[in-house]
Amino acid sequence: MPAVGGIGPGTGKEYPGNLTLYVLVTCIVAAMGGLIFGYDIGISGGVTTMTPFLQKFFPSVWRKKEADKTKNQYCQYDSQTLTMFTSSLYLAALLASLVASTVTRKLGRKLSMLFGGLLFFSGALINGFAKAVWMLIVGRILLGFGVGFANQSVPLYLSEMAPYRYRGALNIGFQLSITVDRRRLGWRLSLGSAMVPALIITVGSLILLDTPNSMIERGQTEEAKAKLKRIRGVDDVDEEFRDLVAASDASKLVEHPWGNLLQRKYRPHLTMAILIPFFQQLTGINVIMFYAPVLFNTIGFKDDAALMSAVITGAVNVGATLVSIYGVDKWGRRFLFLEGGVQMLICQAVVAACIGARFGTNGDPGDLPKWYAVVVVLFICIYVAGFAWSWGPLGWLVPSEIFPLEIRSAAQSINVSVNMLFTFAVAQVFLTMLCHLKFGLFLFFAFFVLIMSIFVYFFLPETKGIPIEEMNQVWKTHWYWSRFVEDLDYPNGGMEMSKGGQGPKNV
Repeated sequence: MPAVGGIGPGTGKEYPGNLTLYVLVTCIVAAMGGLIFGYDIGISGGVTTMTPFLQKFFPSVWRKKEADKTKNQYCQYDSQTLTMFTSSLYLAALLASLVASTVTRKLGRKLSMLFGGLLFFSGALINGFAKAVWMLIVGRILLGFGVGFANQSVPLYLSEMAPYRYRGALNIGFQLSITVDRRRLGWRLSLGSAMVPALIITVGSLILLDTPNSMIERGQTEEAKAKLKRIRGVDDVDEEFRDLVAASDASKLVEHPWGNLLQRKYRPHLTMAILIPFFQQLTGINVIMFYAPVLFNTIGFKDDAALMSAVITGAVNVGATLVSIYGVDKWGRRFLFLEGGVQMLICQAVVAACIGARFGTNGDPGDLPKWYAVVVVLFICIYVAGFAWSWGPLGWLVPSEIFPLEIRSAAQSINVSVNMLFTFAVAQVFLTMLCHLKFGLFLFFAFFVLIMSIFVYFFLPETKGIPIEEMNQVWKTHWYWSRFVEDLDYPNGGMEMSKGGQGPKNV
């Protein structure tokens, strides 16, 4: 395989090594942790449109949809109980991610993944045998605990294990697993078969090696060096190993990583840990992926057509994520962020115009022509593609690679917590917002896409091809963030980096 060694942009660092088959297989297995998150995204919208599911657990929604024959298509699924079924998982994931930070740091990434798999398995088992709404909610909460642990540990594991020149592509394997769609089975089998991805991540966590970063952090220095040689496929790992040890020594001086996040020198990291996941959820993607069958049914497609449209968007999601895997380490993070933002903005404006023209404000479209359905699905698919090669994978990749070791677990918990908080909020209020904002809902999310694209243009530095131990240097040379950091903040590898790609002029 091609050599991975080389000089990170301007860092003066050269870490020899190969993209070994072992690392490739390890990262693929670890990335399967995304399956548990992706499985939920895949089934949530699907089961909530299934008539037997609605009749058993949410009869009032079924009556509004079928018996009442309401003409206001915007409001037919508006039910706080139904949305609580979907969104309770993300509130539980938020709480779990805070606990997972301590587990990930003190006990390792592997054990955190193991906890995630076991909790998700338990939730899937309860949901598969659910007899009442309370069982659905309890199962969803356990699923959420599993997602919280997995989303905390898997992106960190991938960023620490992967060679820096291929870190982007291997990390996005996590997002690729999220995109896999499994909605077509009937509600009980759909919910219960979530045990399959839970078993994959559970077994995977037992057979994978822990990362050298994590082993050094827990005092297993000699074992970590041996593992680093195996991972890189070469014996000459001294320079990289010294940098890992130096980073670990610095992290041990930090007694309270949560409190240290508030230090001035970590202002860039904290900002990214909060705003990137915030913006990721305000793209509106979960409106599409959670509720695709609901949404398509709401805008006038028949049940089978709605389901097929959701399948199509899922397939586009997978294909576009493959584009990101190919291009993230070639074109850079900033380019994909910005291109995806422009693409999503245009598509949201077109979809809002299409729905507004046919449905107006009363939600009664009359008979919808086939060309209309084709146009709506086409632009929604283009929108999904834009997200899937930009804010989807990069929303997980960039935060996981920019945090120094001493705050990495705590900062990743902030990242996951903010992500889950706003996933919960969007999932909980979406159907009510659709009922009240109508087609304006797409313009609401388009506004945030515009704001976040401006944020990336001016404030996000390029991190392509930079060793994770040297990542702090990007802030020192950034036009804005340099005011918050000093040379003394970078005792490990203090050579200043070139300014290429760090300011807003380099897009």
